[in-house]
Amino acid sequence: MRVQSQKLKVQSSWIIYFFLFFIGGCVSSPRFTEKSHSPSAESLPTGQASKQAAAVQHGKALLTLEGIASYYADDFNGKKTANGETYDMNGLTAAHRSLPFGTKVRVTNLENGRQVVVRINDRGPFQLSRIIDLSLGAAKELDMIAKGTAKVKLEVIEWGESQYTQ
Repeated sequence: MRVQSQKLKVQSSWIIYFFLFFIGGCVSSPRFTEKSHSPSAESLPTGQASKQAAAVQHGKALLTLEGIASYYADDFNGKKTANGETYDMNGLTAAHRSLPFGTKVRVTNLENGRQVVVRINDRGPFQLSRIIDLSLGAAKELDMIAKGTAKVKLEVIEWGESQYTQ
C-alpha cells in the first residue's frame, strides 16, 4: 500500500512539473505578450544602426524564422491594410502578426529556392499554422500560386519604423 502511495506521488509530481513547464512556455510566447520592442535604426544605441546596415550588406539576417506561407489577393485588393495603406495585391507586401510595419523580409520558398523581399504593411495570417500572408505579387515571385501555400524561410533584413507589434 505504501509503495503504491509513493508511486502516485511521483507520478503526480511529474504531471505538475509538465503542466507548469507547458503553461510557462505559453506565457512567454511572443503571441501573448502585450508589447515588444523591435529596434529601428533610430531607436538603436549609437553604433548599432551601422551594425544593422553592415549585417544586411553582408547577407546576415537580423531574425530568421521558418514555417508555412500563404497569400491573399482579390477579396482584399483596394481595401485598407492595418497600417492604413491601400492594399495592392500585385505589390510586394505581406501580413505578419508581430513584425513592425515597414520591416523588410527576405522570403525564400524552401521547396524551389526562389526568393522575394517584401515589406510588412498588414496583420495576419489569422490561421495559426501559418507565419506570413504574402501579396499575390510576392506569391507569384515565389511560384506558389498553384499550391496556395509553401514552406518558407523568413529573414528580417531591415527593421521597420513602427513599434506596433500586435
